[in-house]
Amino acid sequence: MKQILSIQSHVAFGYVGNRAAVFPLQRLGFDAMAVNTVQFSNHTGYGSWTGQVFTPGHIADVIDGIGQRGGLDRCGAVLSGYMGGAALGQVIVETVRRVRAGNPRAVYCCDPVMGDVGRGFFVGEDIRTFMQAHAVPAADIITPNQFELEFLTGREVRSMEDALAAAAAARALGPKLVLLTSLTRSEAAHDTIEMLLDTPDGAYVVATPRLPLDPPPNGAGDCVAAVFLAKYLETGDPAAALGHAAAAIYGVFAATLKAGTRELQLIAAQDELVRPGRLFDVAKVR
Repeated sequence: MKQILSIQSHVAFGYVGNRAAVFPLQRLGFDAMAVNTVQFSNHTGYGSWTGQVFTPGHIADVIDGIGQRGGLDRCGAVLSGYMGGAALGQVIVETVRRVRAGNPRAVYCCDPVMGDVGRGFFVGEDIRTFMQAHAVPAADIITPNQFELEFLTGREVRSMEDALAAAAAARALGPKLVLLTSLTRSEAAHDTIEMLLDTPDGAYVVATPRLPLDPPPNGAGDCVAAVFLAKYLETGDPAAALGHAAAAIYGVFAATLKAGTRELQLIAAQDELVRPGRLFDVAKVR
């Protein structure tokens, strides 16, 4: 099924949340149904913004309307990102249950957005608890950054051995696939950034050059989760999806650096989402 329900934030200016996920999904051939949890002028990294946070009741109402049109029964996957609160998380997990009732093969990809290295947590304790206890166990795929993986598993990640142990511990919570979107470890070259994917059949790592983006653009994790999900649904090959996602976001980063902006250049680099210009080796590490 080529329909994906994406439940995330929305900004008018810039590319985070659904603005960073829906266009890549569409360029990769998927019909993305976007349910926006907020409508802001821009992402909060700028320090000021305008707009409105939608209530969990509003989100549930929109999803009910999609269900009335048969959209949930034809859905092949659900993608979620920043939740903002446990009540909204409950709506999302219930929606996953409804989608699976209509299509038992449907995949739930949860990007457990909670915080980052250097910033700490930017969500409340209620959503952290909900993510650990409900959202992650319900997911088939999770795409945490290093900070989030450490929190979910209670394990510090400083080496490949640490990362593999943490990823395995995360899979033990319920997900089939754990994609660590930003691995930094002591043994790796300082001018690279890695992604690590742990699956029931082995673990894979891919390294790309670390580009001098300052400040780092927001929305990269949202884009990576969308591209990985799309390629996994298309190919059924987790390692191939990993390689494509890493190459695609590198191409977007390179265009963003060239443009001298802090906003992901998804439109200018849209061909990189489909046919990345530079590919990187995916190595099996377990």
